Amino acid sequence: MGLTDRLALAALYALPPETAHHAALYALEHRLVGSRASPDDPILRTSVWGIGFPNVIGLAAGFDKDARVSDAMLSLGFGFVEAGTVTPRPQPGNPKPRLFRLDEDRAIINRLGFNSGGLENFARRLAARRSNPEKRGIVGANVGKNRDTQDAGDDYAEGVEKLAATTDYLVINISSPNTPGLRDLQGRVALDALLRHAIAARNRGAGNRHPPLLAKVGPDLTPEQIADIAEVTLATGIDGLIIGNTTIDRPKDLKSAQKNEAGGLSGAPLLKPSTECLARIYRLTKGRVPLIGCGGVADGASAYAKIRAGASLVQVYSALVYQGPGLVRRIKQELAQLLRADGFASVAEAVGCDHRPAR
Repeated sequence: MGLTDRLALAALYALPPETAHHAALYALEHRLVGSRASPDDPILRTSVWGIGFPNVIGLAAGFDKDARVSDAMLSLGFGFVEAGTVTPRPQPGNPKPRLFRLDEDRAIINRLGFNSGGLENFARRLAARRSNPEKRGIVGANVGKNRDTQDAGDDYAEGVEKLAATTDYLVINISSPNTPGLRDLQGRVALDALLRHAIAARNRGAGNRHPPLLAKVGPDLTPEQIADIAEVTLATGIDGLIIGNTTIDRPKDLKSAQKNEAGGLSGAPLLKPSTECLARIYRLTKGRVPLIGCGGVADGASAYAKIRAGASLVQVYSALVYQGPGLVRRIKQELAQLLRADGFASVAEAVGCDHRPAR
C-alpha cells in the first residue's frame, strides 16, 4: 500500500463507520480516487453463464447500494461488481448507529436493514450505464424486499423484472438477518415458490436476453436446510447461488468490545463457516450450478480456499475496510501464484478440486 493509500485509509478510519462509508462513496463518485488497475493475469480469466470475466474477484453487494460507483470500483481492478441490495420503495433502514468495526477481529457487524434509495433511481442509473458504449465491465444487481411488505414474492418480482434488461446478472437476497422474517424464505417450500416467481419475472422483463438469476443464502443453515436449498436449486433451474451472507453467530473467540452488537457479522470470522457451507452445497449439487463464494475473503489464500471448495467466482467487501483499495490487486497476485504453484493452467481448473481425487 502506497503512502497516499495509507493516509486516505487512516483518514477514513478516523470517522464513524457509516460516515466513512459515505465519504468513500463520495470520493469514488466524484473521481477523487483514481484508476489503479493493471492488466489481469490470464490465469484469472474465466467464463461463467457464458459471460467472460476478466478475473474472478468481485465486489459483494452492500458497498454500492444505490448503483452510484460501480464503474469506479471496476476501475480499481474488480472483475465484476454487484450493486444493491435495492428495495422497490425507498426506505431509511434501521436506526443509527447500525455499523460497527470489530478491529481486533478484522470483522464488521451491521444492522443496516436494507437502507435503500429505491428501485426507480437505481434502475435509471443502470439503464444509463447500459446505453453508454464507453461503460464496460460486469455489473450485477442485488434485490430485496421492503420491510413492511407482506408478500415478499411481489417485491422480488418487481425488482427482478425492472432490472432484467439493464444488468449482467441478478441476485435475490433472502438471507440478510436484519429484515424480520427474510431468512424464512430459505425454507424448502417458500424458496421453491419464490425462485419460480423470480424466474418468471426475469423472463418477462429481459426481452431477448435472460441474465443469470441467483439467490444469496446465508451460512447459518442446518444440514437439512442446506440439502433442501441444493435440491430446490436443481429443481427450479435457477442459475446460481451466492454463499453466504452475514452470520448471527458470535464465535467464542471474538475479542472486540462491540462483539455483542445486534446484526450480521462479516469479515474474517465468517471465512470458515461460509466456506464449509459452500463446500456442502457444491457436493450436493455435484458442481452443476455455479457458486459465488463470499465471506471472510481477505487475501489470495482465502479466495483460493473458496475456489477449491467449489466457487466459480469470489466476492469481497469487509476486508476493504481494513486494507483499502489495494486489496483487490494483492488478492489477484497471490491467487495467480497459488494456482500456478499447484499446477493449474486456469482458475476454472481449480474449481471444486478439494472434492476430486488428489492430482
